[in-house]
Amino acid sequence: MNAHVAPPRPGSETEAASRRPLSVRLATPRGFCAGVDRAIQIVERAIEKYGAPVYVRHEIVHNRHVVERLKAMGAVFVQELDECPDDRPVVFSAHGVPKSVPASARDRKMFYLDATCPLVSKVHVEAERHHAAGRHILLIGHGGHPEVEGTMGQLPDGAITLVESVEDAHRVMRPGQQPLAYATQTTLSLDDTAEILSVLKARFPELPDPHKEDICYATTNRQEAVKRLADGSDLVLVVGSPNSSNSVRLVEVAMRSGAGAAKLVDDASQMDWSWFESVHTVGITAGASAPEPLIQALIAAIGDRFDMTLMDDPGERETVSFKLPRALTA
Repeated sequence: MNAHVAPPRPGSETEAASRRPLSVRLATPRGFCAGVDRAIQIVERAIEKYGAPVYVRHEIVHNRHVVERLKAMGAVFVQELDECPDDRPVVFSAHGVPKSVPASARDRKMFYLDATCPLVSKVHVEAERHHAAGRHILLIGHGGHPEVEGTMGQLPDGAITLVESVEDAHRVMRPGQQPLAYATQTTLSLDDTAEILSVLKARFPELPDPHKEDICYATTNRQEAVKRLADGSDLVLVVGSPNSSNSVRLVEVAMRSGAGAAKLVDDASQMDWSWFESVHTVGITAGASAPEPLIQALIAAIGDRFDMTLMDDPGERETVSFKLPRALTA
């Protein structure tokens, strides 16, 4: 763990000597993952190449600041394709879309770019493989989340049953004599998913494992990092938007892993400084759709009020990157 004492920022009204000491631990990894970075680049490059407006079906990623910045560049966010003109590019979000969406775009001869995270696309492929083999799929995930809607929309109605909780796992029934398989949303809690799977496998021992874990590397790495962070932190701050599944899971994991308290904040403006009473060590992390400047602004705000020692927690160094669509690189 590397530590350094953060100097007071220029213009700070309070001398360091008069401020209470505070240790701040910064998680590694944190913030943007490769899928989020690719999706944002797709929108940015589409605007650069084709001009504004470029339409985006649903939020490209679940972060308010990212969405507002792209709006300022010329992105127009819509809920459905019928809100888009035929003659402008449309981008599908990183969470994935039902098959009916690109089919509708093709029918209208629209130019579209699919920003679905490749790891979500992998779940789609696995679901299709199980369906082709005659298996009914139990999908572990959160109802109403765009990723779940996209995965369920890869197959005909009734081919997938959503399992949201341990209680669902105890209640779910096999459709007739059909063999079963399972898939998971990529941004779930590792521990919650393992608990649900243990119930499902006890009830249906023939359940096969996916070729690889559906929960993505970025979700896994950030949850493992926040577990380390929570151990010894009086307060853990997670930078992320409330509709970001992976950010919300980080708060839950931090609390389960021993943090004194854990809070989700969109940015530094949402800080409640009463949270810091009797706090000596603060952990900071960010969901996979939260930009690094938001994290640095949060650290700066803390540094303005405390005699802060900033420490970088060791963790997994991520080197994953995903290619952009050929239409944007040709």
